Amino acid sequence: MSGAETINNGKAVIGIEFGSTRIKALLIGEDRAPLASGVYDWQNELLDGVWTYSLENVRKGLRECFAGLMKNVEEKYGIKLEKAAAIGISAMMHGYLVFDKSDKQLAPFRTWRNTMTEEAADKLTEEFSFNIPQRWSIAHLYQAMLNKEPHVRDIAFMTTLAGYVHYLLTGEKVIGTGDASGIFPIAQDTCDYDGEMLSRFDELAEGTEFGANLKDILPRIVPVGECAGKLTEEGAKLLDPTGTFKAGVPFCPPEGDAQTGMAATNSITPKTGNVSAGTSIFSMIVLEEKLKTVHREIDIVTTPCGAPVAMVHCNSCTSDLDSWFGIFGELLKESGTDIPKGRLYDMLYGLAAEGETDCGGIVSYNYFAGEPVTGIKDGKPLLMRDPESVFNIRNLVRSLVYSCIASLKAGMDILTEQEHVKLEKIYAHGGFFKTPVPSQNFLSAALGADVTLMQTAGEGGAWGIALLADYMAVREKDETLEDYLNNRVFADMNGNTVSPQQKDVDGINEYMRNYLSGLAAVRAAVSEK
Repeated sequence: MSGAETINNGKAVIGIEFGSTRIKALLIGEDRAPLASGVYDWQNELLDGVWTYSLENVRKGLRECFAGLMKNVEEKYGIKLEKAAAIGISAMMHGYLVFDKSDKQLAPFRTWRNTMTEEAADKLTEEFSFNIPQRWSIAHLYQAMLNKEPHVRDIAFMTTLAGYVHYLLTGEKVIGTGDASGIFPIAQDTCDYDGEMLSRFDELAEGTEFGANLKDILPRIVPVGECAGKLTEEGAKLLDPTGTFKAGVPFCPPEGDAQTGMAATNSITPKTGNVSAGTSIFSMIVLEEKLKTVHREIDIVTTPCGAPVAMVHCNSCTSDLDSWFGIFGELLKESGTDIPKGRLYDMLYGLAAEGETDCGGIVSYNYFAGEPVTGIKDGKPLLMRDPESVFNIRNLVRSLVYSCIASLKAGMDILTEQEHVKLEKIYAHGGFFKTPVPSQNFLSAALGADVTLMQTAGEGGAWGIALLADYMAVREKDETLEDYLNNRVFADMNGNTVSPQQKDVDGINEYMRNYLSGLAAVRAAVSEK
């Protein structure tokens, strides 16, 4: 069928993802190719020391991006978007969203970017013998309990951003397996919250203001491929106040951006993995077996199917790079040369490719927020160099690009060198790779592995959650997600693969030696804030 016929017949599928800088709604056809899209740009705010988004802006962004999708459909096909075969919601994982029994929000949304739960994360890691990162929902809850925050006594529901939006649209308090694994540890044999750890948490909660059993406030986990609710009349009005788009559309389980990235890159089997790089950067490596040691730098989450994944998550990626590139653009504009943003980035990335492989001794720290992987407690972007460093534009820009992946490399080196995890296929996606040369090449050198950019890498998580929704809608009996992705989506799809070049490997290793040795100075600078 043509795109218009697919849409008219209600066969198209919608994926909506709440990313850190934009909300995107994407419509795909029966061939899984994008048909139309709508976006809403937003940014987190630092309010009273907390990185947050208002839920009012969540609802506004949902309406605006969906209105953009409907407008795009009408402009491209001359028809109105009234129905769909399925919808999926994805969003940034982790964070803290809690509500009372009347659905009143009890505390500002504390996003993944906050590093305020060190005491709780350390205590839970010790009690569980399982790494609990600071950004996980359970760490935020326990820290609120330790802080004796009054609201904890009234908590009736805790969820993620994806779970919250899904609830607004369907009335169902549910979550996908992968997103759930960033709330609380998952037992591999049941693909449900770990029962022993739930009991241990309830024991820890005794004597605090938190009076509920933990599992009673958590969203119910719905397995991948199953229906997790349908669009209600109230949800349809929120999504489209004009009343054009109708209720009744089935939803797949809401998922985290890490899991939609895995779906979008077909990296859900052991020894495969993906790197998502934008405002933050993280790697997801599917494991063959359990890690030998608990590492505070490495999270254990899951694929959408519940398979164990080693995740290295770094809070800062492109924010500092964007700030520097903005300065360069401002300087050019002041000189009478107003270069479009895309061309400016291409030019600067080109200069980075020409820089010395070790950046001439220039080291950049891109910490807009605290970075647990390297033990940095708060944001403090810094630039360091020795007097004898070769300080020129090419080396400077190359250092800024390296800084986007340096913390990730520090965590990944633990996996490959200490745990001997094998990397066969790494797929990359996210805004950092809009100009693939040299970012893709640098990542390949940093990981010591081939890195592939798929044709669809630019569609990101909105496409990934649309695929999970489509899988729910079309899957046949006993068809696994792996079967679906291999046979229906990626069978004929090509990608661009680069291999690590030894000179770049040697250069970034030397850069990392300087980088790691300078972390003490960053810690000292942070302590002076």
